[in-house]
Amino acid sequence: MKLILREYNLKLKHTFTISRESIETQPSLIVELQSEDFSGYGEATSNPYYNITVPMMIQDLEKIRVLIESSDNEFPEDFWALAYPYLKHDMFALCALDIAFTDLYARKKGKKLYQLWDYSTEKNVLTDYTIGIASIEKMLSKMQELPWPIYKIKLGTAEDIAIVKELRKHTDAIFRIDANCGWGVEETINNAVELKKLGVEFLEQPIKADDWKAHKEVFKHSVLPIIADESCILEEDVAKCHNHFHGVNIKLVKCGGLTPARRMIQESKKLGMKTMVGCMTESTVGISAIAHLLPQLDYVDMDGALLLAEDIATGVTIENGKVSYSDLNGTGVTLI
Repeated sequence: MKLILREYNLKLKHTFTISRESIETQPSLIVELQSEDFSGYGEATSNPYYNITVPMMIQDLEKIRVLIESSDNEFPEDFWALAYPYLKHDMFALCALDIAFTDLYARKKGKKLYQLWDYSTEKNVLTDYTIGIASIEKMLSKMQELPWPIYKIKLGTAEDIAIVKELRKHTDAIFRIDANCGWGVEETINNAVELKKLGVEFLEQPIKADDWKAHKEVFKHSVLPIIADESCILEEDVAKCHNHFHGVNIKLVKCGGLTPARRMIQESKKLGMKTMVGCMTESTVGISAIAHLLPQLDYVDMDGALLLAEDIATGVTIENGKVSYSDLNGTGVTLI
């Protein structure tokens, strides 16, 4: 097996702002694993919130190049377990590696990932489209630029309710709100009352990640469901989120790839929590991996590639929230 690492700087259509940062480009690492006549592809992007850079991921993967290239593990679960002790400090790199190996494995088996896992895609949920923080005029123009059935609206400003009220005047789409840890307890509880009137489906991570007392209070009193994001990173966090959140948003890069994400989804279901998978601002390589988990999800946020000015791959396509799979096996990805 041969390891190939490619570094990209993904340019965004618009400046993307959340409660803690604004970006115009997104550094990304693409991992390719070659074996026989097959290639598998995985992706992980840099993230300052988690202190992850592309050079760091490359360095961490290069340290175990020999281990990777000499591996004779047949199954993705075994390969993940082999790599985990060396990459547990860098789950983003582990994610890209795990997706690439899982993709490669499925292609060798002549199956798409959802076929490999015996998932039915008949009732796949629709993905939302994210509107980052900006002036109301700019947020409205982004909505009008791409009419969509579900919008995820980033908030965390002094004018949050006013923003949603104005956006609501121009669409009957479902709204989801992501405050990215930007609110307090009373603010969240009070905002939930007003936002429910405005057709909001749920609130994502309104409170700081480690304030579990606050999460419990909001969980008890919010009139809208609360979905964990920054509070749910690794597999063990699912159980911690139980009775503090109504559901969890699982990010492949944070938990270490498809292999642990599938376990987290099953754990969430056992605990009676809603299941969601979210994306970063990433290319169709990462988005295509998420797409094969759709049959197991209540919600999905996989619009990352739609935010790019130019993509670096083909794979799944998304139109009006609905995902269509590539004809190719594995994740269906081809680099452009």
